[in-house]
Amino acid sequence: LVGAPTCLAFNVGCITSCACGYIGMKVAVYANVRTAHEAWLDLQKGFNVALRAGSVMGFCLVSLGVFVLFGLLVLFRGVLFSDKASDAEDLYEALAGYGLGGSSIALFGRVGGGIYTKAADVGADLSGKNEFGIDEDDPRNPACIADNVGDNVGDVAGMGADLFGSFAEATCAAFVIAGSSYKVADGIAGNYPATLFPLLLSSVGIVVGLATMMVVGCIYKVNDVSKIEGALKGVLNISTVLQTPAVVALAYYVLPARFALDETFDNVTPEKCIASVLLGLWSGLVIGYATEYYTSHTYRPVREISETQRVSAATGIIYGLALGYLSCIVPTICIGITVAVAHTVAGMYGIALGALGMLGTLTMGLAIDVYGPISDNAGGIAEMSKLGAEVRRKTDALDAAGNTTAAIGKGFAIGSAALVSLALFGAFTVRAKIVSVDILDPWTFTGLLYGAMMPYAFSAMTMKSVGTAANDMVEECMRQLKLIFEGSAKPDYERCIAISTDASLREMIAPGALVIVSPLLGGVLFGKNCTAGMLSGALVSGVQLAVSMSNSGGAWDNAKKYIESGGLGPDHAKGSNAHKAAVIGDTVGDPLKDTSGPSLNIVVKLSAIMSLVFGTVIADHSGPTGGPFWL
Repeated sequence: LVGAPTCLAFNVGCITSCACGYIGMKVAVYANVRTAHEAWLDLQKGFNVALRAGSVMGFCLVSLGVFVLFGLLVLFRGVLFSDKASDAEDLYEALAGYGLGGSSIALFGRVGGGIYTKAADVGADLSGKNEFGIDEDDPRNPACIADNVGDNVGDVAGMGADLFGSFAEATCAAFVIAGSSYKVADGIAGNYPATLFPLLLSSVGIVVGLATMMVVGCIYKVNDVSKIEGALKGVLNISTVLQTPAVVALAYYVLPARFALDETFDNVTPEKCIASVLLGLWSGLVIGYATEYYTSHTYRPVREISETQRVSAATGIIYGLALGYLSCIVPTICIGITVAVAHTVAGMYGIALGALGMLGTLTMGLAIDVYGPISDNAGGIAEMSKLGAEVRRKTDALDAAGNTTAAIGKGFAIGSAALVSLALFGAFTVRAKIVSVDILDPWTFTGLLYGAMMPYAFSAMTMKSVGTAANDMVEECMRQLKLIFEGSAKPDYERCIAISTDASLREMIAPGALVIVSPLLGGVLFGKNCTAGMLSGALVSGVQLAVSMSNSGGAWDNAKKYIESGGLGPDHAKGSNAHKAAVIGDTVGDPLKDTSGPSLNIVVKLSAIMSLVFGTVIADHSGPTGGPFWL
């Protein structure tokens, strides 16, 4: 009964995720040239175009996600299942296919898009900047178009698919946990409006996002480059503040005064749900500020990297790695506090609500994230169009702030992925009938070790993929540039685009198979305890690695931009040895921050949602104690 509806939900999730990515890329492409044109006229106008275009992606993604998921819920409840509380468990388990579909597309969007964009970016940097002394956006550079296209593929479609998957999975996890409560008295499964609370949280976020855009337009005037970062931070601050009373009002309006989730959590109140949501919401803001501190050249950590690059590229890389490891501390504490409190008051349902709280400002989080690649490509268009140094100065300032907001967006994505994965893990334990996870059990510990290894194996695959594709790109660019500088040929942009496209399609197969197949094989061959250990190991290991990779890469990128802006003085400006060292650091960081690091979100989420969807199969192939069936 559950199989066919799950398949339907999976396909709908895939199509919705693709539609969101397509809309986002279409809007970004239209906005790139408009941002360059408006920056030519006025900085404020250029900023407004980039931010509003980013908000289109945010509003489209959340609106489509909510609308389609609600439509599926109505269809399932009215046609495929009954509206009885006893059918709620099967209904919501079938609905989990929607999250799996969204995450499957996110895997290929993140990994494939990351390989595409970084093959072009690294190739353009190494061949153009280091060998011929031209910018990556110089129209003579054959990889410049592939680089600009890659920004849209990886940073717009990839990020959008990633966060769409998080939204869908967190909502489905909350539904599954709530659906299992029909077995206890006063279970929330018997109160249909109350079960919609997770979906209504995201709906309220759309209204809050609209209000935020109106308030930001009135308060922040970007008439100088120094005010860009403040305006972007204001978007996050205002949306978080406005979302807080909206969550409180919604909880009191929708939730009953008291309800049960299971035998343990049989006295859950609206106040406990509010605490879970608000912890996630404000933890997201704190993670965003911590990410900004470690990746913006406004602050000391990134400037320290720039200063060490006056000596050599090696010292800059050492400092960047240390910065990435240090940047794990604050997000880990925030996630830990949210998990501890949310689970104490509302169990795994509280953790799912914490994830949705962190995603409560998703419309605005995506707005400032997509703002980044739009500003970046606007700078490329300004360079290719020869609009002049003043225009390029404005677009570089917009882009530098965009690098920081992109890093903040990755911080949100990683933090929410951790909570989503844990919520999905809780839903899996419900479906597979796992009462507790004991690491002293040998099969659980075996899975734990394998799961902790998965993010490293995945990262190695994706980084080597970028390296292989970048080598091909550098060779092609070097061959063309020699002929271009001799005056005997023109840039063949299509050849470089083909190299990135072929590499992204070919190289994403193995990492994808690792994530999709591992939890299923582990569960079927070694039992549900092994799968539980595997999910735990992948979550704990993947979150730390993702944060450190993303922030190290973002810091190296902005250290280069700090040097290019003259931050170290005229003796260490663009073209100097310090700048060449910074370019090397940026090139090393490119696959970390835009391919491997962000893709680890998908590793922890997709492995968990796969286990949830196939939880019954895994349980049926387990022994009486949760070990292998063949023992």
